[in-house]
Amino acid sequence: MDGPAMAALLTLLKYANVLILVASLIEAVVLTIRRGYDWKATGVSVSDFLFREYPLHWILPLAFWNEGMNWFWRHRLWTLPMNHWSGWLACFIGQEFCYYWYHRAAHRTRWFWCTHAVHHSPNQLNLSAAYRIGWTGRLTGSLLFFVLAPLFGMPPQIVLMLLSLNLLYQFWLHVTWIPRLGPLEWILNTPSAHRVHHASNLDYLDGNYGGVLIVFDRLFGTYIAEKRTVPCRFGLVQPMMTYNLLTIEFEHWRAFLRDLLSARSIGEACGYAINPPGWRPDNKGETTEDLRRRAVQQSFIAGQQ
Repeated sequence: MDGPAMAALLTLLKYANVLILVASLIEAVVLTIRRGYDWKATGVSVSDFLFREYPLHWILPLAFWNEGMNWFWRHRLWTLPMNHWSGWLACFIGQEFCYYWYHRAAHRTRWFWCTHAVHHSPNQLNLSAAYRIGWTGRLTGSLLFFVLAPLFGMPPQIVLMLLSLNLLYQFWLHVTWIPRLGPLEWILNTPSAHRVHHASNLDYLDGNYGGVLIVFDRLFGTYIAEKRTVPCRFGLVQPMMTYNLLTIEFEHWRAFLRDLLSARSIGEACGYAINPPGWRPDNKGETTEDLRRRAVQQSFIAGQQ
């Protein structure tokens, strides 16, 4: 990538915050006129965004994770040719691969879910939901999934820039008014695929983790297509009905701490941290697998009656 192109990307990222806030405001006005809109929820999202991007950005810098990535870069196995398109393509695919596993872990490991649940807490899907991300991501170590990328020749600053572009791309996916996009559904993460990801319907749980690409979901068996007969119900499985920002930010951490204190052994405590949300040591939890198993059992019982 040449100098002018790189400068254009950096400029885009510089003004991205303003662009997404303005775009979400325009959508809010249009949806208010057409069918109603939850302005209180948007207020929560804006508050989450502003606190995370400004005061929290200075309180919790990325220095630790940057140093980790720089260490692996100094000990890299090879160097990708960043003066050639093939190097950029390799970095893009590598970053997408890392993001897929980070996002999958954010849903399937409770430690990470305690932060990521904030993003899934809105009960309406709109552009403002895109930037409700939560405040504790840097503390939980979400960048751990990207630290090894420089070992394989991906410059740390390029990885972080592509991650920023990845998240910026996903902004437009948080809508209900864009239909399925035909053949693009096979390659790209689209609004339809992302609606499924944000849905709390049992049919849709734990799917479509991709960032820009959806190919890793198809490759690893986590792709779920949107069904016309199953409208998406947005929000958490147990909906968050409050507009209290602190409750939304920390309720899942509070519940996690309560479970840790109730653990009868180190093994149980570790189980609460690394197993999927809803896991219980007595096998009577509410993980996705538990809920689906019970649904099958109830369907079978109903069929026998």
